[in-house]
Amino acid sequence: MTESLQDACHDALMTCSPEQKCLAVQNVHDQLKSRSLVIQHENPKLINQPGRPEEPTLVAPRLLAKRGIASQQGRNRLMHAVAHIEFNAINLALDAAYRFASQPEQFYLDWVRVAAEEAKHFQLITAYLNDNGVSYGDMPAHDGLWDMCKRTSHDLIARMALVPRVLEARGLDVTPGIIKKLEHVKDQQAVAILQVIYQDEIDHVRIGSHWFVYQCQQQSLEPETTFLHCVEQYLHGELRGSFNLTARQTAGFTQSELAYLQKHYSGKPEKKNS
Repeated sequence: MTESLQDACHDALMTCSPEQKCLAVQNVHDQLKSRSLVIQHENPKLINQPGRPEEPTLVAPRLLAKRGIASQQGRNRLMHAVAHIEFNAINLALDAAYRFASQPEQFYLDWVRVAAEEAKHFQLITAYLNDNGVSYGDMPAHDGLWDMCKRTSHDLIARMALVPRVLEARGLDVTPGIIKKLEHVKDQQAVAILQVIYQDEIDHVRIGSHWFVYQCQQQSLEPETTFLHCVEQYLHGELRGSFNLTARQTAGFTQSELAYLQKHYSGKPEKKNS
């Protein structure tokens, strides 16, 4: 009997070992491309916590050490934090393919490809960490990255608005500045990795923008108004600028959306998590 895409994504989601999760994601990607998986969905369960290793210890963001990058130790902290983001991004992309039924085939091809690329990013960063005497899990990490996935499990429009177009898009804003700092300290290995991630993430946000607009059209909703409503409803006005306007426009943001974000959120302090 041919395995369903939903079952394959669920198995990958619940895999705890990072190495095995990356292999499982690549296998799902290869099978879907070769049409070896059937696209069908049956009552997906809410996943409170996807598979993850026992380490890293998850803590509130305020408890994480600051990540100055003048020293290798500081750069290790930075890259460990990015590795954790990419590990969670694998699960976020898998959950989109697992959870949402009755979408065009390209929707599933897109999000499984995104998951595979996030796995590639994670592997690049863990190789960097290993080269510098650190393993993923050696340092504590942010505990809130899965929360938005759970909060939007009932609503594909909200998921597309808030995961790729808010969480991932934040990476477009901050990564160029981090790359410049790493160039200043001549860490070319880290620079090369973040340049790969940055270019891929523009495409990931663009994919999110495409499917967000598609869903709005299916439900006769105006996309710009709907996006801004989602930001206000789910984030209660807490969104941090400044914004990389060029990258965001390439990734599918309209000029009106960017003007609104700039007016209301540029320079706004980030809410402290308790």
